[in-house]
Amino acid sequence: MIGLISATAAGAAARDRLAAAWPDRTRVYEGSVGEAVRAAFTECEQLVCFLATGATVRLLAPLLGDKTADPGVVCVDEGGRFAVSLVGGHGGGANELAEAVGELLGAEPVVTTATDSVGLAGLDTLGLPCEGSVALVSRALLDGEPVALEAESAWPLPPLPTSPQGAYTVRLTDRDVVPGKREVLLRPPSLVVGVGASKGAPEAEVLGLIEEALREAGLSVRSVAELATVDAKAEEPGIVAAAGRLGVPLVTYSAEELAAVAVPNPSEAPLAAVGTPSVAEAAALVRGGELLVPKRKSTAQPAMATCAVVRRPGRGRLAVVGLGPGARDLLTPRAAAELRRASVLVGLDQYVDQIRDLLRPGTRVLESGLGAEEERARAAVAEARKGQAVALIGSGDAGVYAMASPALAEASDDIDVVGVPGVTAALAAGAILGAPLGHDHVSISLSDLHTPWEVIERRVRAAAEADLVVTFYNPRSRGRDWQLPKALAILAGHREPTTPVGVVRNASRPDESSRVTTLGALDPATVDMMTVVTVGNTATRLIAGRMVTPRGYRWQASQEEAK
Repeated sequence: MIGLISATAAGAAARDRLAAAWPDRTRVYEGSVGEAVRAAFTECEQLVCFLATGATVRLLAPLLGDKTADPGVVCVDEGGRFAVSLVGGHGGGANELAEAVGELLGAEPVVTTATDSVGLAGLDTLGLPCEGSVALVSRALLDGEPVALEAESAWPLPPLPTSPQGAYTVRLTDRDVVPGKREVLLRPPSLVVGVGASKGAPEAEVLGLIEEALREAGLSVRSVAELATVDAKAEEPGIVAAAGRLGVPLVTYSAEELAAVAVPNPSEAPLAAVGTPSVAEAAALVRGGELLVPKRKSTAQPAMATCAVVRRPGRGRLAVVGLGPGARDLLTPRAAAELRRASVLVGLDQYVDQIRDLLRPGTRVLESGLGAEEERARAAVAEARKGQAVALIGSGDAGVYAMASPALAEASDDIDVVGVPGVTAALAAGAILGAPLGHDHVSISLSDLHTPWEVIERRVRAAAEADLVVTFYNPRSRGRDWQLPKALAILAGHREPTTPVGVVRNASRPDESSRVTTLGALDPATVDMMTVVTVGNTATRLIAGRMVTPRGYRWQASQEEAK
């Protein structure tokens, strides 16, 4: 919950805008400002104070304790110009909250956390539990001192400017070790604990068995990702409570799924009780991994719980990101976040240049020139299979004539794949022209590099006969100058020469140009590969110089008849 506190009418107006936008996330505190801040500090995870920073600091000072437990606090000035991350930038989420508040209120987010200020990923913001000298090692990264990354297993970490060797260390490990004086331990969620239990097994027995098994195997409890068991035990109180105490989800599988898993220690007892010869080992192994702790029983008499521990390898992550048509303000926030998250970026060199300034220090860039789409797709998937966090970029929407298709054709289910949509060239051009895509429409690429012309021609004829608005991608190049005239001739067999045609070059970029002409007047020689050509259907009209394809609303038809 986010507590909202204000002292003046101007602050209350901005406060109420935030409350209206986030009704389920916010709570307004009225009355004395001092009392409101004290109450919100103890009752909420985050605060937004519409007060001067000095006043907010004085009110907060007696309340502050540990930065790992204090709520995140954002301060918004009376004029609504700035949203300042004041307290709990990382641990309390104030940095992200300042960004969100700023976007909603039109305020400039102000983040002064050292790592964020220079674009570094904070070691305590990687989404993994961390231990050790976080401040000391972070300072070393900021100062450019060599910091070694020792990853005992592959994991899709955000970029870090690390070196092969260094006086400081970031160590990724699920083993129960103590960090050195110049070391930070990152705990990956790599351990799965399979659990079996008799009816009524006490929470203390289940939890004690798990902790003992981990301790004796030299494994960190902070790397436990989940408890796993059979469906029949999904509501067993001792297992449910143990998962709650550990702060991890309880995942269950059917007896049939577990019975199909080969285990080293099958037993007749669970087969008779729940229909599978193994619960603990099978539940831990069902999604693969290395068995570190074979099935073991608790020491209680009689023993009512069993467990087994498996280490699952980290899954690489491939984000296929659409950059939009070129303008920075048409790059979506989600796309920008994925670019900052990726430790490896793969893309066409000219697209990499567009967003290079958004990459974090330590990002490895694999770029290549035109005509290497399959090679880029294979390289991105290969990096993801190594356990890396990879972003594969394309212009517009990555799924429209771009990199998503070749990448997903290469990828299998051994990596996680995330699609990030972008504004397509057709949409960017359509917005410039007016509303040419207001009714049914189709996009067709005229490049026969990968598609035979016979197939392209058949699709153009089908669109012409169906009276669809057509947007042509890749319409004309120096070595491919006859396809566009051929396609226009096909459309001309079904549409009047006066049919509106929109021509947009470099939509949304600094050298953008656009014009509206007609099917009969368009000169194909004025079109190149940076151009999108949109041909209207028989209903498309020019209204005040803009292309409009009507939806055919009944009320519009009635108005026309009345005239």
